[in-house]
Amino acid sequence: MAKSKRLGETLVELGVISNKEVEKGLDHAKVKRIRLGEALIELKLCNESQVYKALAMQHNLEYVDVTRGDVPPNATQLIGEDLIRKYIILPLGLEGGGRVLRVAVHDPLDLEMQDVLRMRLGKNIKPILTPRSHIKAVIDEMFNLTSKMTIDQTVDKNLSSMDKTLDRSLDKSLDSSIRSIDKSIDMDKMGGDGDDAAQAPIIKLVQGMIAEAVRSRASDIHIEPMKDRVQVRYRIDGECVVRDRIPIKMKGAMISRIKIMAGIDIAEKRLPQDGRIKLQVDKAQIDFRVSTLPSVHGESCVLRILRPDSVRIGISNLGFEEEDNKAFQKIIKRPNGIFLVTGPTGSGKTTTLYGALNELNRPDRKIITAEDPVEYNFTGINQCQVRDSIGLTFSKVLRAMLRQAPNIILVGEIRDLEVAEVAIQAALTGHLVFSTLHTNDAPGAITRLIDMGVKPFLVASALQAVMAQRLVRVLCPKCKQPDSEPDEMWLKLIGIKPEDRKDKTLYKPRGCENCNSIGFRGRLGVFEMMSMNSEIRNLAFERAATNKIRKAALASGMKSLLQDGRLKVMNGTTTAEEIVKVAQVEGIVT
Repeated sequence: MAKSKRLGETLVELGVISNKEVEKGLDHAKVKRIRLGEALIELKLCNESQVYKALAMQHNLEYVDVTRGDVPPNATQLIGEDLIRKYIILPLGLEGGGRVLRVAVHDPLDLEMQDVLRMRLGKNIKPILTPRSHIKAVIDEMFNLTSKMTIDQTVDKNLSSMDKTLDRSLDKSLDSSIRSIDKSIDMDKMGGDGDDAAQAPIIKLVQGMIAEAVRSRASDIHIEPMKDRVQVRYRIDGECVVRDRIPIKMKGAMISRIKIMAGIDIAEKRLPQDGRIKLQVDKAQIDFRVSTLPSVHGESCVLRILRPDSVRIGISNLGFEEEDNKAFQKIIKRPNGIFLVTGPTGSGKTTTLYGALNELNRPDRKIITAEDPVEYNFTGINQCQVRDSIGLTFSKVLRAMLRQAPNIILVGEIRDLEVAEVAIQAALTGHLVFSTLHTNDAPGAITRLIDMGVKPFLVASALQAVMAQRLVRVLCPKCKQPDSEPDEMWLKLIGIKPEDRKDKTLYKPRGCENCNSIGFRGRLGVFEMMSMNSEIRNLAFERAATNKIRKAALASGMKSLLQDGRLKVMNGTTTAEEIVKVAQVEGIVT
């Protein structure tokens, strides 16, 4: 990587000054303890515009001699007057579909200012380098300060002194605001248009961060303290994206603000803590599950964004192929038995089960759930929060449920033998039971239940079906493009041969405004549906190995995760690389 040239070298290259004059400027800068550019201007070896043009070249930035005409009429709506005056900056307009704000700045190294703008305004910042005096003149004109000035140099000096004092005062005000958190914010009106001038900057920063994450369709916000900064990442469509690097001095205030919002003890920094926040963002009510964890450089914090609409998308939108959709509908409408959904954390199991409950939720059916925690609230469904701290465990809730005469029961997760036995007993006594289990594939659920200690004949009798699932990113429908030369390695890994795609068009990501230039937007499920039949029940009764159960399931028509993924690649929904990320690929592709 080429080393960037120094300011003096750039000015010499432009023919503005000589090497001897650079040395003279360096000596003056050292004595006065100022930057080289300032020293050269003081010595009148070059003018301000020449220095800023060289700085623009040095930092690979655009240079503009800003005038009042370059500033849009709604300047103070784009950036508040307090920020314009504090940082001596000017908004020059929006680009990139309104996501990028061009800002005239005089200090290309003031990254903290750019971070504050980015978090408070919820937009990407494109700095445009401009001489400070030019920006100052436009600001004075905008806010009618020029009418108060006279030609008298003494008055001019006094005004300059006052301006510096104001800058120092605002700096102190910011630091003071960061140290003491304003507790009076109305959290239910976040994202509104109310006057928030009195709120502390740290509150606005946290507000902006949360609102931007929600608008970016993120599922999580990760706030991670490092040695010299605080890293903020959003998880969008299952992928973590670095969004910001916040100055380390703001770490304590940020975490404290989030703790206050979540009702967490701000004094406790040695133990993990959990809390919840309920906010209104862009007229939508959003819940956030907050978790803090002590780490080497301070507490890290994760906000899980819970959107009610995300679990009400409907079964038809989960990603089922037609055959699997019919099988799923048939299974969830059985009068009794256990239906298990398996997969790792974050594979969409909860969304699938809630989709099934939504389909079954009618006035003539009683549905009770036992969850840890209750993430989404549904009208017409009795939801119970498991609380291990007071002895309200899954097994206790389940036993109490059975005395409530339900038709359908949802158990958040089968974690141990006691819960498994009660769930199976419920299924055998005429209840339809939904639950989740952590296994790699559908046949592995039978082996896992037996390994827990459940008797094989009970598993064989009670289990109706097991569905394994994963989530894959979907190609953006607005910008995906045909892939005329697909990577053969990925296709070979999922079993797509050249002859299989003769009359098919495969697609690849490109990137546009709709998908934030990623190429993917949203996710769909990849499924492996195993319905129990007499052969699989016999294998379960005989404690057969998982590979034997899997072989029998495939022979009876089960479509593996890889096979379902192949279909989604062939119909242009996703890419082979996405399928390889989530489905097991072995030497022989099934």
